Formats: sequence, structure tokens, C-alpha cells
Amino acid sequence: MNILITGGAGFLGRGLATALLQRGQLGGRNIERIMLADLVAPQDTALVDDERISVSTGDLQAHVPVLMAAGPWDAVFHLASAVSGECETNFDLGLHANLDSTRALLDACRLQTAEGHAPPLFFFSSSVAVYGSDAAIPLPAVVRDDTLPTPQSSYGIHKFVCEQLVADYTRKGFIDGRAARLMTVSVRPGRPNGAASGFLSGLFREPMAGQRSNCPVSLDTEVAIASPATTIAGILVVAEATREAFGGRTAINLPALTVSVRDMLHAFEALVGAEPLTLVTCEPDDGIARIVAAWPSRFESQRAPALGLTPDPDFGGVLQQYVQHHGEAVTHPGARARLGLV
Repeated sequence: MNILITGGAGFLGRGLATALLQRGQLGGRNIERIMLADLVAPQDTALVDDERISVSTGDLQAHVPVLMAAGPWDAVFHLASAVSGECETNFDLGLHANLDSTRALLDACRLQTAEGHAPPLFFFSSSVAVYGSDAAIPLPAVVRDDTLPTPQSSYGIHKFVCEQLVADYTRKGFIDGRAARLMTVSVRPGRPNGAASGFLSGLFREPMAGQRSNCPVSLDTEVAIASPATTIAGILVVAEATREAFGGRTAINLPALTVSVRDMLHAFEALVGAEPLTLVTCEPDDGIARIVAAWPSRFESQRAPALGLTPDPDFGGVLQQYVQHHGEAVTHPGARARLGLV
């Protein structure tokens, strides 16, 4: 099996590639090679040194012909995207990176199928940003599988439009499409990005590294999150589900842990002690708060549990997962002592 991962240098792309290499198969078929496509090459030596890994760099839309010439691809995981904050501040960038690139990739897969290859599995990473509260259709307190998406940001609009494109290309038999709405992933490793939800990782990642971080929203704000491991596991389950088990062509909501920012900080203090918490400030940012407040925080789903998917049980476990996998990034002396890393 040949697999293409766009956004392959991002932390989810790298994590997905690592999980696939460890499994050695997808859908019962042995994995022969994985191409990671992104603007830059991943820096993980252990990953890129695997003989099954190849790397291609460049703007996705312009680079699609090169990527497809390296195929044919049996599976495409489309994770590349301009994030929420970027899309609000740079409208054209969002259209190019999210809509135009996705359309180009879908059409390339369509051409591959027209040339006689089996329709490729096409996984699209959508987002709960497709939901919002519209004046005519207020967002319910609990989002269910049949809740109508009414995005209130450019990023959310892009994701919802792409969901519909994936559904229609699947209906036409060009691809075997699966779209899954990812929750906010926390705790993300690495550097901050332009996502409005980025503070939900930075509030913990930066203080553990001895750096200051700011909370731009009310501490009572509830959010729907998932750890990196839970998110990657959900992506793989959705990708391997039969069409009957997946249930139609509508995007599926992955499981969510609902927690307030205040309770997240309490779990953080319980794990690393009070000293790192002093590095957290609470200066409101109305722009970020408005975007985050439009996202749903509570979900009730039948489809995800039917596939065996469950949310993270608590945020303390999410923090422990970060420490387990990225202990080298914990440099705050007090945190390291509390965690037994010294």
C-alpha cells in the first residue's frame, strides 16, 4: 500500500506516519511507502530515515501534479490546512491553502481513478469549527450527529465546504472519502501556531518549559479537546471502517473531553506544582475569545462509540501523555523535580 500524507511535517502528520509505520499495515494491507508532503521537511530523524518514508516539499496546490506523479496512491490523508487565526487575518491565504488545495488534490485523485486505478481512500481532517451559533439556527447546548453546521469563521466555512466536496467525490465514485471533525488537540508539542485554540496547548507546554503563557479567554470557558494519541487513533479507526460502519458520507465527530480552562489549570497544578502556574497570565483577547466561544464544547454522538471510539477520561491523563512523550521539552526545574525527571 502506498500512502500520501499532506501536512506530513506537522505534529499530527508525523504522529500518524509513526503510527502507520509501527503497525506496518492499513486496512489489512502491508504498507510499502509513505510520502510526507508539506511546505517544509519534517525534522524527526528516526522517521525520515525509515526506508518506507519519502518527503516532498512545496506549496500543496502547485505541488499536486508532482505528488500524484509519484503515485498511484492507495490512501491519502489530507491533514494540511491554514489554521483558524491565519484564515481570519489573511482571507486569501485561507482560500488558497484550504479550499483551492483541497479541490486540486481531489481532482488529482479523480484523474487517478479515471486512469483505471481503484478509488483511493481519502481521509479529510475537518474540525468542530464547522459548528457555530447562527441567528436563525442557534447552536444547541449539546451537539449531536444531526446538528446542522453553521460555521462562524472563515476556517470553519472552509472545512465545511471541503466536507461536502469529499462527500460528493465519494458519491461519484472518484474516491472512498471519509471526513472526521477533530476536536481541539491538546497538548500539542513544538512551537505556537496561528490557531485560535493554540493557547489550550501553550498554557501548559510553555510553563513546563519555563516560559510565560497567556490565557485569552474566561477561565470558565468550556472546550472540547482530545489528546494527540486519541486523535490519531480516531483517524485510523475512521480510515479503516467499512463504508457501512462509517454510515453514509457525512463527516463524523470524533470523541471529545469537555473541560473548563479553570479545571485544566487545576489539573496542571496537581501534576507539576504551583510554581510553573505562576508563569500563566490571564489577559483577555476579544478576537480569540469570540472565535472560541462560537465552538461547541459538548457532544453527544452515536456514530463514534459505534466504531469503538471513546474520549480521553480526564485532562490529567492528557498532561501525563505529553510528559511521557515529550519529557525533554519539560525544562522548568520545579516541574522536572515534581515529575521525577531530575
